[in-house]
Amino acid sequence: MITIYHPRNFIDERTYIIEVLFSEFLGIEYKLFEYEGENYKIILENNTTLIIVDSFFNNQDSNMYLDIKNIPSYVNFITNPFIIEKDIPILYGTDQLEVTKNQIICGIDIFASSFFMLTRWEEYVNKERDIYNRFPAVASVAFKNGFLERPIVNEYVEMLWNMLTYLGVEQKRKLRKFEFIVTHDVDIITYWKNLKTNVRILGGDLIKRKSIYVFFEHLLELLQVKIGKRKDPFDSFDYIMDLSEAANIKSRFYFMSGGVTKFDNYFKINESAALNILNKVKERGHIIGFHPSFNAYNDPIQWKKEKVLLEETANVTVKEGRQHFLRFEAPITWNIWNEEEMEMDCTLCYADKEGFRCGTCYEFPVFDFLSRKQLSLKEYPLIVMEASFTAYQTVAPQYMEEKTKALIEKTKKYNGNFVYLWHNSSFNIPAWKSFQPVYENILRSQIKVRK
Repeated sequence: MITIYHPRNFIDERTYIIEVLFSEFLGIEYKLFEYEGENYKIILENNTTLIIVDSFFNNQDSNMYLDIKNIPSYVNFITNPFIIEKDIPILYGTDQLEVTKNQIICGIDIFASSFFMLTRWEEYVNKERDIYNRFPAVASVAFKNGFLERPIVNEYVEMLWNMLTYLGVEQKRKLRKFEFIVTHDVDIITYWKNLKTNVRILGGDLIKRKSIYVFFEHLLELLQVKIGKRKDPFDSFDYIMDLSEAANIKSRFYFMSGGVTKFDNYFKINESAALNILNKVKERGHIIGFHPSFNAYNDPIQWKKEKVLLEETANVTVKEGRQHFLRFEAPITWNIWNEEEMEMDCTLCYADKEGFRCGTCYEFPVFDFLSRKQLSLKEYPLIVMEASFTAYQTVAPQYMEEKTKALIEKTKKYNGNFVYLWHNSSFNIPAWKSFQPVYENILRSQIKVRK
């Protein structure tokens, strides 16, 4: 068994990140000890040694590292024989690499760099926020230094494994398999909702869009929906499940069930239309999850109230979901989910940019850096949300498809989880018709993968 020694300070933080990298990600058994040394010392079964230079925690005067001055101000990209990409970013550490037959000294502080990405303490100390009080991609170290579209924690893990392999590690690493996880936030279930909404849409065709053709097309659609000759455009659930089933995938539908703001309550979870959808999802064997409302991300009382209503209405126990508007506050939101015994959160992607917000495409147990403890909840980071390309960027459908497929291939390279979000309301209406083939092509591409 591998033996790992670490310095005697920041024990909770060190224990957590060693556990994630070695046990969760690599599946390597080890014994962990504290010692008086300054660096991480990893001794393999054959007595060879890997030393990871500590360039972060040992530089802190106390247990308080949560300061904006500790965010990397400059990220250097270096090469060495143990990486699998053309280069690797150094968040903490140096390019020092000393290799002999029995020992490697690595200057990149893999542990502190990974801890920085996974725990999101960056977002706690950097107070920059968008109009919805979210930490934006453009404020992140990853975006500013051009590695948001790289799962750099996975890259560190590969480098770590390659160094262990060079030194003659006897254990086998955990075998992982690429998984395509498709999710759907259910914010609204009807396009033709009521008289006010209908007049607004039809009036917009004439006044804003200045299209008599679209007006009559919409009017005909409205009449057909009202007499039951046609589905409402947002009733895309059978269509979604048909595509998922063809690819042997279960769709995950995350339902809203309350809220106190103008961004919530576009439907009632116990109304007949919603009940019909819930029953249909259950009957077809897909997954019902939870989509807490706009303000619930830091309000445990509101959060629990909505979860209880969803579970009672749908007669299911929900264990996974995602925050509405991707609103998230580290570590408060994670603690709410953990206290309610949720198992899987899929919130962590930036609204304004696709990519690897947590630096990984693997699920991982989260860490509360304020109480300094690992939680039971696991984060499955979201990698692509369709609205990132349309609401926050101006791109063509072809670009969206190419970028999504590139991120899928990147995730496949590391046998990770590609978590994909496409709302049920992003189909069948003028704003989304040109993008709908993108979703179809992405799902159909998974059919070949799974056969």
